[in-house]
Amino acid sequence: MRADREFVYGAIAGLAGDLLLGDPRRGHPVAAFGRAAGAVEQVLWRDHRGWGALHTALCAGGAAAGAALVSRGARGRGAASVALTAAATWAVVGGTSLGREARAIGGALAAGDLEVARERLPHLCGRDPQYLDERQIARAVVESVAENTSDAVVGALVWGALAGVPGLVGFRAVNTLDAMVGHKSPRYRRFGWASARLDDVAGWPGARLTAGLAVLAGGDAPGAVRAWRADARKHPSPNAGPVEAAFAGALGVRLGGTLSYGGRVEHRPVLNGSGRTVEFGDIERAVRLSRRAGRQGQPADAAGRLAGHALRARRAGKGRG
Repeated sequence: MRADREFVYGAIAGLAGDLLLGDPRRGHPVAAFGRAAGAVEQVLWRDHRGWGALHTALCAGGAAAGAALVSRGARGRGAASVALTAAATWAVVGGTSLGREARAIGGALAAGDLEVARERLPHLCGRDPQYLDERQIARAVVESVAENTSDAVVGALVWGALAGVPGLVGFRAVNTLDAMVGHKSPRYRRFGWASARLDDVAGWPGARLTAGLAVLAGGDAPGAVRAWRADARKHPSPNAGPVEAAFAGALGVRLGGTLSYGGRVEHRPVLNGSGRTVEFGDIERAVRLSRRAGRQGQPADAAGRLAGHALRARRAGKGRG
């Protein structure tokens, strides 16, 4: 079995595992990586970009290198290679759990239980929920669903298509580090700089593909394109901007505005200003759009993996000639 096909079969199996099982409540590999990265941080932390860059290199580089060694050992071994790819894909892709968490908050809002919705919001994003009302929570959930469709689904598959299992693991490691230290709090403004910049680079292709898939999978393609083109650059994140703007246009809602994050109040630009205010019912619509975009991204990434292998083989053949 060729290596590219082994990867595709393994990725399909891993995605099926995520669909059926979601993330485990305990013992998740990403959580284990987070604990290890936190331990390294305790040793290395200094209010300095250089020390933060070292932390990023050791944690993200170590994860990708370890995955490369294991992948190399399984290469060409058929079932072992497929099983490794399936396990890695299941570990890094989180589309099912993303939908479950979003729907749980939407259900609490639909039942009028604002306190439960506030309690569950930190499971999905880093917003401060204490003073958020129903519509602000709904907006935070829709924005998080949009951004995490790229981070937890499409972006991971893109790097899997580009670099196999090391790409999957490395991307998830970078994304996790950014969530841990990449924000602009006093502690991490310098130390987390390298993680944040690396995440911007790693997330660039997946974010653009996710935005494009939102255009195709949403109910208002012209509106999604218009919001993407007009508002994406206004967002402080180069990758969240296109995705959230495209989702806003596709859903016909208005995203952005004032939010509280990590003890700081931010006033973000409005995305799709002609849209209506987000309501709790839009959470379900956002989850469905996320799932459609993820499903459409899977064959595109598989095709990219196969095409990349064919191109490398063709170049190798010309080199021998």
